[in-house]
Amino acid sequence: MSAASTDSTALRVLVVGCGNIAGGFDLGRPPGYLPYTHAGAYTRDGRFDLLACVEPDDKRRSKFMAVWDVSAGFRSIEEALDSGNQFDVVSICSPTDCHAHDLETALRMKPKLIFCEKPLTTSAAETQRLVAECAQLKIPLAVNYTRRWDAEVLKLQADMQGGRWGTLRSAVGYYNKGIANNGSHMLDLLHLLVGPMEIVKVGNPSDDFFANDPTLPVWLEGPQGVLVQLACGHAGDYAIFELQLVFSQGTLTMEEGGLFWRERRAVDSETFKGYRTLDAGVRRAGQYPGAMLNAVDNIYHAIKQGDPLASTGESALAAQCVCEQIKQNARQYL
Repeated sequence: MSAASTDSTALRVLVVGCGNIAGGFDLGRPPGYLPYTHAGAYTRDGRFDLLACVEPDDKRRSKFMAVWDVSAGFRSIEEALDSGNQFDVVSICSPTDCHAHDLETALRMKPKLIFCEKPLTTSAAETQRLVAECAQLKIPLAVNYTRRWDAEVLKLQADMQGGRWGTLRSAVGYYNKGIANNGSHMLDLLHLLVGPMEIVKVGNPSDDFFANDPTLPVWLEGPQGVLVQLACGHAGDYAIFELQLVFSQGTLTMEEGGLFWRERRAVDSETFKGYRTLDAGVRRAGQYPGAMLNAVDNIYHAIKQGDPLASTGESALAAQCVCEQIKQNARQYL
């Protein structure tokens, strides 16, 4: 894509795992694109040096190194640890089953920050242990729940707190491809916008993608009794990740994962006198494509200036705990 930074003050990065989220999603995209991957964001930012990568598949590792101008490649994270290289940032993009091991090894490298894909590990107990270990070693842990870096979502959070849409009445999130894999994204987003939620009911599971991660319909209750529902699609049909928020002054819908937003405001009905209805609304582009660049900018300032991270091990753990509770409540169907 483009050469790594030659600035001696650039933050040195190790990417663990060379799949889609590491760099693959940005392959073949047109010039001037906003990156969706770790490698793409680090390279586009310019204040990072993508120094090395870890990937057991030799062909995939070689391709990643060639595309992203990476100078060192390793078959295992232990090889990277033993190489003597010093890394400021370790980006963990390996499969979820590998995260705990990779996090443990990354901590031995003593980087300035770890940036890990979600979910952090395969169990909340293991996640809690590793989050505590990061805190004890004073190594900040960022977790890629990307919408916490989406400027549109952050504006919505401020608008909701400022009462711009009135009172929140209910929320419905549509997702597929597993409660932990994609459902945790929705739960994390709802935690950010709505707040802590209690599980009311869990419905029948659908094994639409991962054998051990069913997609589940869920009814929850947020602060002040706000009704929240997770409704399911099927991953075999198409990808879906959308959220509709019903307010006293209108509705706001996040479409296509945040690529678009639809606003409809409450107005006086022209058909039925004395009634209020929703207008035709507007659909506009969102700012989700800029989220990964915002993430690495946040990471840079967290290291250089001590800025707080927008998405942390603690916030990721909160979403994972709810996911596990949902799975436990679904055991009657499993």
